[in-house]
Amino acid sequence: MNYNFNEIEAKWQKYWAKNQTFKAENNSEKPKYYVLDMFPYPSGAGLHVGHPLGYIASDIYARYKRHQGFNVLHPQGYDSFGLPAEQYAIQTGQHPALTTEENIKTYRRQLDQIGFSFDWSREVRTSDPSYYKWTQWIFIQLFNSWYNKDSDKAEDISELIKRFASEGNSKVNAICDDAIEPFSAKDWNAFDSVKQQKILLQYRLTYLAETEVNWCPALGTVLANDEIVNGVSERGGHPVIRKKMTQWSMRISAYAERLLEGLEKIDWTESLKETQRNWIGKSVGAHVEFRIQNSEFRIAVFTTRPDTIFGVSFMTLAPEHELVSQITTPAQKAEVENYIEATAKRSERDRMSDVKTISGAFTGAYVEHPFTKQPIPVWIGDYVLAGYGTGAVMSVPCGDQRDYDFAKHFNIPIPNIFQDADISKEAFADKDKIIIANSDFLNGLNYKEATKKVIDALEKLGQGQGKTNYRLRDAVFSRQRYWGEPFPVYYVDGMPQMIDAKHLPIRLPEVEKYLPTETGEPPLGNATVWAWDTTKNEVVLNDLIDNKTIHPLELNTMPGWAGSSWYFNRYMDAHNGNEFASKEALNYWKDVDLYIGGSEHATGHLLYSRFWQKFLFDKGLVPVDEYAKKLINQGMILGTSAFVYRLNPGVMHREREYAGQHAFFKNEIFISKKMYDLLDMSGYGNSAIKNEETKCIFNFLEDYIEKEIIEKSEQTRALFYGKNANSDNLTFLITPIHVDVSFVNSSDELDIEAFKNWREEYKDAIFIGENGEVLPFGEDLGGAFKVSREVEKMSKSKYNVVNPDQICVDYGADSLRLYEMFLGPLEQYKPWNTAGITGVHGFLKKLWRLYVGENGLLVNDAEPSKDHLKTLHKTIKKVQEDIENFSFNTSVSTFMIAVNELTAQKCTSKEILEPLLILLSPYAPHIAEELWNQLGHNESISTAPFPKFDASYLVESSKNYPISFNGKMKFTMELPMDFNAQQIEEAVMAHEKTQEQLQGRAPKKVIIVPGKIVNIVG
Repeated sequence: MNYNFNEIEAKWQKYWAKNQTFKAENNSEKPKYYVLDMFPYPSGAGLHVGHPLGYIASDIYARYKRHQGFNVLHPQGYDSFGLPAEQYAIQTGQHPALTTEENIKTYRRQLDQIGFSFDWSREVRTSDPSYYKWTQWIFIQLFNSWYNKDSDKAEDISELIKRFASEGNSKVNAICDDAIEPFSAKDWNAFDSVKQQKILLQYRLTYLAETEVNWCPALGTVLANDEIVNGVSERGGHPVIRKKMTQWSMRISAYAERLLEGLEKIDWTESLKETQRNWIGKSVGAHVEFRIQNSEFRIAVFTTRPDTIFGVSFMTLAPEHELVSQITTPAQKAEVENYIEATAKRSERDRMSDVKTISGAFTGAYVEHPFTKQPIPVWIGDYVLAGYGTGAVMSVPCGDQRDYDFAKHFNIPIPNIFQDADISKEAFADKDKIIIANSDFLNGLNYKEATKKVIDALEKLGQGQGKTNYRLRDAVFSRQRYWGEPFPVYYVDGMPQMIDAKHLPIRLPEVEKYLPTETGEPPLGNATVWAWDTTKNEVVLNDLIDNKTIHPLELNTMPGWAGSSWYFNRYMDAHNGNEFASKEALNYWKDVDLYIGGSEHATGHLLYSRFWQKFLFDKGLVPVDEYAKKLINQGMILGTSAFVYRLNPGVMHREREYAGQHAFFKNEIFISKKMYDLLDMSGYGNSAIKNEETKCIFNFLEDYIEKEIIEKSEQTRALFYGKNANSDNLTFLITPIHVDVSFVNSSDELDIEAFKNWREEYKDAIFIGENGEVLPFGEDLGGAFKVSREVEKMSKSKYNVVNPDQICVDYGADSLRLYEMFLGPLEQYKPWNTAGITGVHGFLKKLWRLYVGENGLLVNDAEPSKDHLKTLHKTIKKVQEDIENFSFNTSVSTFMIAVNELTAQKCTSKEILEPLLILLSPYAPHIAEELWNQLGHNESISTAPFPKFDASYLVESSKNYPISFNGKMKFTMELPMDFNAQQIEEAVMAHEKTQEQLQGRAPKKVIIVPGKIVNIVG
């Protein structure tokens, strides 16, 4: 009987689905274990082989815990709101819900065929109204809460309103907006409703405010910092600018300290914890206020180095700082405005990471030093961010390198306030080695002494105080797009009102277009039925808005991280229509025991979800304030990309957009890897220069330019020959182009016809092959054209993805699962090589032959030998240790060794081969189920008890000693391990071969090391 993996896998996948084998119960006498994967966004491309890596690891662990007798919750769902479906809707008009549904079907089919033990009865989709009903509900709870610093938790806003009505806000110790005006109870009670609501927005945990945001014009939406890479949008690579917009924000900053403290009690990777610590960015220092000369305004700064206040030689404001426009002098206005416009085109991350570019503008304004009263010039610079601290810094160039570089660049004085410090070439930033000088009452003090003294002095002046600051900023919670959770918000007199929870969900309306409106409103502005009737409590036609009983609804939608910030709780009670999860379910499952996902979510999902969990804990809605005990970040499976090299004649692509190339010549020209490797690229502007090995390329190109160039002129000739149009020194550059790996064979040879048919612009391409031969369009190459290879991230955009569907067809899901684990440690990056999967597939065939022969099952009730038991129990020990340590790659090697040994031992004992299947089952569940069934079991192997390790089977009862004479081994002798030296000597001396060697002589000495050697010195 052959190993027919396709039939076997289809059979058991159908069995698991029909019998709901992996369905978890909310009430069980078994101990609970909750294994969770970061749920996927269902993209149109489906899964590639890199995606299942973490899922396979979590599935192994989930199956292992079931074998150990746990009630395992291992759910799966979809983070199904997302920009790609909306972009597709903009292009095609197809509703994102339809696109998402189609994509989910693909994902579900792919996940099922890999054999995951998910409890699909608990599937959630963030775009399902029955799910986002509760996302909207949590938003309302956040809106109706404030953060009380005295109790150090979120409390109901109604309690704050009572305090305002009875005592004003002077005694309220809250985390709230800065610079809130004080008011008495009498004031509060006299305020009108709109004024009261505006004040409350300054305290609420989710609030409306004008905020500096990352605006992407091409996508028509605001982006979070983690959605921007290298200054452009992660999705599509579009430019991002900074602009002010009225947005919903989440007051995550209220939880900054608790988010830091919580890291100490969860078992997450240290690198991820450190990333979150740095993102939260706690720093201790002082709040200092500088009075602006001839003005009522003050500039507030936060500094971690108040001891250096006498070294301040200029102030730097963020270009977006609210005071810039008010303090800039008329003479500096044009320069300042131009600088602000240029800065708006750079993302915050770009500004933070760019330490080489020095830029700024002088406002013309001055502040007064708190102690010396000397004027200090006020500049703006893009290295200062509006959202961090106060958006202003007191610049001390002698102690900060960025300030130093700025001062040098703009010729600003650099006073030295450090005793015996050399600042002639760079700033002196080692605060632990400084003694303050040239600083009046701080002279002679060290950093700590000076810090305390200057804070005391600032407090006496009323211009400062000690303060702890956090880099973490409140999270913008609005997106100007269609495909996201609608806010449960309508507006009365411009103020946001929450829709009563009993009327949720507020569903997305139908729209004709998914683009922003002609007046710049978000896509929901295209809806005709998007107003709230407060008498009927339902959504009605916009035309009915009267601002009395019918009011406009919020046009923004929630960001992608909204639904993922609490989904782990919904899995506990996925179909509860009355609450987001029952207390019984929440108290039973409590938290996630093992969470597996990518480290790229460290400052996005993994931070926001911790914030929401702590808020829900404060409100008594969940039993724990950290939702995941242990987190493992899986690495990445890398793809092997293929490149061809496009030849760009002359300097044209440096001076014009590439698209303009078609105005000059007819064909795309590509050179092979060998020709590329031979090129000398040391010419002007990294261009190629002719040598003997590559002159064929130059000769062809010179001939091509003369014959095929479309526009013949001195201008175009200059593009190919450089600035001197009469020169004969042709130059060209090379651009590597990704090629779909399906066009490339195992010898790295390109299928030229497939490549030419791939894109319209390639149909008439010319190829210069390995030996310099040229393939004009329509002729036979007559030689090879090879691509180059490079290992990089597996991605659709790099055309290097490998589809798991074909792998499952050709080798089976069990082979895929084993191979992905075999590639290397879970946390590391690993290159994919399809050819390598044949090894693990061969192993599964060998495993099958250990159990099944040509005439049927080979397993019987034979008594296991000592060697059989030793092989089994060392395998049990190693596999269990590997699973507990998440070292899945070494388990695969262990299985291979065990099967090789048992095959060599001709083992057929059921006592050995049955527990071996249980060990293998988490890794290769289909073949394990099939063989388990053939051994006579009617129940799934998934709940069979995990084999117990017995160390006694690994204890050697005897030792095969090498018997040496004068250091040369002559024979071996097996003796009991418990023999002492005297017993060993007696047995060896009595052996006939010893007598033969000695020939009647008495040995001079017998050297015995029990358990190791015997050496007879004659």
